[in-house]
Amino acid sequence: MRLLLPFVVLVSLFAALAQDAPKKQPQAPKNLKLLQASDIRPMMGAFRAALGVQCTYCHVQGDFSSDDNPKKEIARHMITMMREINAKFPDGKEHVTCYTCHRGAEEPLTAAPAQ
Repeated sequence: MRLLLPFVVLVSLFAALAQDAPKKQPQAPKNLKLLQASDIRPMMGAFRAALGVQCTYCHVQGDFSSDDNPKKEIARHMITMMREINAKFPDGKEHVTCYTCHRGAEEPLTAAPAQ
């Protein structure tokens, strides 16, 4: 009987430690120049699919707000170009996306593949 209380305390302690710690909320995006914070995740997913790349293709590992990777500025120019092209369509739809040219490749093809 004397061992029951320490055993119950020990089991309770392990149970409390085994529970998941509260998950941190994602850090608010910083250094946004063209995108809204609410658009970040969907756009980054679209970039990954359209170019077949991971986050560090444009971002500095561990510091997404940094502009030290020149590909990030190139991406900003591409976003601007895509928006300018789409603005020319009177229906307001998005006719051109990153995938339109990239087709899953880092660099868009400038000629048809050799047959």
